[in-house]
Amino acid sequence: MRRFPDPDPGNPDHRSPTSYLLWLAAYQRNALFAGALYGIVHVVAQALVPAAVGKAIDTGIIARDQRALLLWGGAVVVLGVVQATAGILRDRAALTTRLGASYRTAQHIARQAARLGAALPKRVAKGEIVNAGVVDIGRLGDALAETARGSGAIVAIAVVAAILLHTSWQLGLVVLLGVPLMVGVVSLLLRPLHRRQQRLREQQAELTGRAVDIVSGLRVLRGIGGEEVFADRYRDDSQRVRAAGVAVARVEALLDGAKVLLPGLLTTVVVWLGAHYVATGRMGAGQLVAFYGYAVFLVDPLRRLTNAAGRLTQGHVAARRITAFLALRPEFAPSAVAPAPYQGPAPLTDPASGLTVAPGRFTAVACASPADAATLAARLGRYTDSAVTLGDTPLADLPPDEIRRRILVADNDDRLFAGPLREELRGRGSDAEVGGRGSDAEVGGRGCDVALDGRGRGVGLVGRGSDAVLERAVDAACARDIVEALPDGLDDLVEESGRNFSGGQQQRLRLVRALMADPEVLILIEPTSAVDAHTEARIAHGVGELRAGRTTLVFTTSPVVLDRADHVVYVQGAKAVAQGSHGDLLADVRYRSVVAREETE
Repeated sequence: MRRFPDPDPGNPDHRSPTSYLLWLAAYQRNALFAGALYGIVHVVAQALVPAAVGKAIDTGIIARDQRALLLWGGAVVVLGVVQATAGILRDRAALTTRLGASYRTAQHIARQAARLGAALPKRVAKGEIVNAGVVDIGRLGDALAETARGSGAIVAIAVVAAILLHTSWQLGLVVLLGVPLMVGVVSLLLRPLHRRQQRLREQQAELTGRAVDIVSGLRVLRGIGGEEVFADRYRDDSQRVRAAGVAVARVEALLDGAKVLLPGLLTTVVVWLGAHYVATGRMGAGQLVAFYGYAVFLVDPLRRLTNAAGRLTQGHVAARRITAFLALRPEFAPSAVAPAPYQGPAPLTDPASGLTVAPGRFTAVACASPADAATLAARLGRYTDSAVTLGDTPLADLPPDEIRRRILVADNDDRLFAGPLREELRGRGSDAEVGGRGSDAEVGGRGCDVALDGRGRGVGLVGRGSDAVLERAVDAACARDIVEALPDGLDDLVEESGRNFSGGQQQRLRLVRALMADPEVLILIEPTSAVDAHTEARIAHGVGELRAGRTTLVFTTSPVVLDRADHVVYVQGAKAVAQGSHGDLLADVRYRSVVAREETE
C-alpha cells in the first residue's frame, strides 16, 4: 500500500488552513471529482423535472395529446431514475472523501506526535490532541465531503436561472439577483460564526485537558482532599464552555432561519410574478407549474449552498488548529548518519556532568536535587540535545531508532496501557512497549532463543519473550503478589492507565516491563520510591541478578539500592563530584546528607 505523505509545514503551501485544505483535497481529487460530477448530474436531473412536468401539462393534458403526455411522463420517470442513481453514487463518493480526509489527517497527527516524541507533552496540552484527533478530523472530512453537494447546488442554480431566463427574462433576473443577495446575507452571519467557533474550540480543548488531568490525578486528589476544589474549577470552566456554545448556537440558529426564510421569500416572489403572467396571458398554466416547481426546487440547492459554507467554516477552524500542531518541530533534528557496525557494549558518557556509565555494571547515581536526575536521564537517553557519547559515537550521530533499541529510560511518569497484563508486560507482537515518552518510548523487545541476535549483539535474557523469562522478571521486580492477587493472574486485564492498580503496584509493573525490554543500557529513575524498605531491598537484589552483565543505571537516593550497586556516583549542581562504593561515599558529608537525610551545618 502506498504510504500517504505528510504535509510539510516548512512549505509555504502547507502553512495556512486554506492551503492545507487544498493540499488535502489534492490527494482526494478522484473522489472529490466523482462526487462533484455525480452531484451535478443529480441536481440537473432534479432541476429538469419541473420543465418536464410543465411540458406534460401544456402539451399533454391541456392539448389532450396522449402521446405527448406519455412521452413527457416517461421523461419524468427517466429523470427520477437518473437522479436517484446519481444521488447514491454522490453519497458514496462523499463518504469516501470524508473518511479519507479524516483518517489521513489522523495519520498526520499520529506521525507528528511520534515525531515530537518526548517533547510532545511540553509543547501541546493533552486536551488539544484529544480534540484534534476526535473533533477536528471529522470537521475536515465533512468540509471536503460537502463540496459534492455544494458544487451541485451551484450548477443547479445556474441551470434553473438559464431556463428561467429563456422562458421569461424577468423571472430569470429575479433569480439571478435574489441568489447573490441571499448568499451575501448568509456570509454576514458566517464571520461571527467563525470567531465564536474558534473561541469555543479553544475552550473545549482547555476543558478536555483539565478533565484528563483530573482523571489521571484522581487518586492524589482524594489523598489530599482536593476533589471538591478541582470539581468547582471544572464546573466553572464547563459553564464558560457552555456559554461559548450558546453563543455559537445563537448564530447557527440565525443561519438556519435564514436558510428557510430567504429561499422562501424568493419562492414567493417567483410564484407571484408567474401567477401575474398567467393572468395576463403571457404564460401558460404548465409553465406556471414549472416555475412554481423551480421556485420550490431552489430552496434545496440554496440550503445546500449555505450548509456547505457552514461546513467549510468549521473545516477552516479545524484546519487552523491542525496546521498549528503540524508546524511544531522536535527539540533537535534526528541524525541521518548510518550507525557504525555494532562493537559490543560501550560506556555511556556525559561530558557536561562528567558522568560515565561503565558497560556491564550496575551503577547508581545519587543526586542532591531531583531535577538533576531528570536532566541527566534526558541527556543520556537523547531526549534533549547533548554531547553524550556511547563509546566513541555521539548519540547525536545515531538515528533515533538505534538509540531506542540500545538505551531505555524508564521513570514514574510512564503509563500502563489497557489490555491483557501478560501482553502489556512482555510487549505486543515482537516489540515491547514501555510507554511514557510518546513514540520515543517504544523499545524493541525482539524475542529470541539464543544469546546473540542476527547482528551478533548480546541480548542478555535468552528467549526474553517467553513466559519463563516473564516469570523471572516478575520475581525480580517483586511483583509476584500483584499477579497472584488478580483473578486471572497474568491473563487479567489492565484498565486504562493501570488505574486498577495502586501507585506502588504500577511502579513494580512498569519495572517488569522495562526488564522485559532488556535494552543494552537500562536507565531507571527512582524505581523503588513507592515501596517499603523490605520490598526495596528485594527489588535491588532481583534487578541486580537479572541484569547481571548488562549496563544498568539507577537514579536513586535509597541507601538500600545504593548499597547494592557496583558503583555509585554523587551528583551535585548537575556535576559528578564524587564516586566510589556506597560505603566509601558515606564518608563524604555531602553525600551522607542526601542519602542518610542528615542536616549539614
